[in-house]
Parts: sequence; C-alpha cells; structure tokens
Amino acid sequence: MGIEILRYTAFAAEPGGGNPAGLVLDAAALSDDEMLAIARQVGYPETAFVVGATATGPRVRYFSPGAEVPFCGHATVALGVAIAEREGVRTRVFTTAAGPVSLDATTGADGTVQVAMTSVEPDSRAVDPGRLTRLLDLLGLVPGDVAEGFPVLESFAGNWHPVVVLHDRELFHQFRFDPAPLAALKQESGWHGTVTVLHRTGEREYEARNLFPVGRITEDPATGSAAAATGAYLREVGAVAAGDRVTIRQGRHVGRPSVLLVDVPASGGITVTGTATPIE
Repeated sequence: MGIEILRYTAFAAEPGGGNPAGLVLDAAALSDDEMLAIARQVGYPETAFVVGATATGPRVRYFSPGAEVPFCGHATVALGVAIAEREGVRTRVFTTAAGPVSLDATTGADGTVQVAMTSVEPDSRAVDPGRLTRLLDLLGLVPGDVAEGFPVLESFAGNWHPVVVLHDRELFHQFRFDPAPLAALKQESGWHGTVTVLHRTGEREYEARNLFPVGRITEDPATGSAAAATGAYLREVGAVAAGDRVTIRQGRHVGRPSVLLVDVPASGGITVTGTATPIE
C-alpha cells in the first residue's frame, strides 16, 4: 500500500522494556479493512492511525490485530512523542472515539520528549455479581484473595477495565488464566481494554498485570488507558489523595519492564506520563 509504518515502544523502564505500538501518521485515505490489515501485519497490541486533524491536534483511530478499539494509551503516548519530534513540543488535543485526550509534550535536559497524557472524564461502576464470579474463576481466584478496602470495580478513562487488587504477592505473580474464555468474557462485558490486576507494593506504588488476550498476546507490557483507569479507581475507593502521584510498574511477567507515572487530581481526567522511543 506504500504506507509508512513507524514502530515505537512506550513507557520502557529499561532497554528492551515498554509496550510496542505501530503508528501511521497519514491514514486519511485508508479504509477500516486496510487499517485492520496493517494492525495485523504489525502484530503489536495496538496500532494508531492519524485519520485527520482539528485546530488543536490529530484525529486518531486505534486497531488491535483483532478489531478497532476506542482508545489506546501507550499508542497515544508513542504517537504524541513521534509528532512532537517532527512538529515541535506543545500541548495537543487528540480526538478519539473515547473523547478528547490532551497531551502535553516537553523536552528533557537530555533531549528526550516526554508526554503527559490527560484522560477523558473517568467513571466507575460495580461489576455484575455473576460476571465477577466468572472473572475470578477464570483467574483461579476467590473473593477472599481481593485486598481489603479495594472492591472490584469497572473503571473507565477511555476504555472500561475491571480492576482487581490482590493482597497476596505470590498469588499476584503466580496466577494463571486461559486466554480464550477470558477473551470471550471481555467481549461479552464490553471490556475493550485490559483486565487490570494489581498488587500494592508501597504507599503509592503498585505492580500491575494487564490481561489482554488478543491473538498471540496474553498480557500487555504497559497500558496507558489502564493506568489512567487505575488512578480513577484509586480515587474512587479513597486510596489516594488529591495531587498524589502513583507509580505503576508493569511488564515484568512478559519480559518488557515498564513504568507509568499517574497523577490524580481532585476531579477530572487522570494524567499518565511517559516517553517513547523508536524501535530500530
């Protein structure tokens, strides 16, 4: 098709870490089928496509290898870095299917572009009891494994994510799941994002496993939308105070260590900060 496809990795905690994303900066002429075919060819969790522009920034669509998704945080950060490297650092508002997402790009002393991504207005809701039972069963968990004071909720900051906080460190690291039935439950439940499983490692620090069974992928190395949803969840359950910064470490289980910085205001969108680098 003669389309330039960029490949970046976002939120890397070390070389070889982070979550890879495909980027197409000029996709206005592509059909849905062509974008899906490119996403499958790239094979990353998501590929972001710039399909137009407004006065404040690009219009963006996102495709996993399986389908279009409303929003993808790590691909948005990667795209924000790629655009800032080409067009200069400033604040841009990305128009997405989930709503407007603000990205403030700055340059560090070493010349690295960093992006602070502020989510759409968050929301939360209870998980249907029958659905919750099925989810815990699929993960080999029981209600007593959930950390006290951290009820299982669905949290939204661009995508809906069920959020499960486990109190036991070893269980968090060792639980297993069958990807196919979990993928079916996600589709049935409208969970376009990941299933977010957390373990608290410090006062404002968490380790995350974000389950995303799509094609060959089972767990996401770094999930910007889930990090924003986690910030919204922690605010909802009273586990953070206004102005707190939460550090989320992710990706160790899939060999791609990542770190996401989450700033939680008293109200409104959650800000997730990180950088991205080209994949050579």
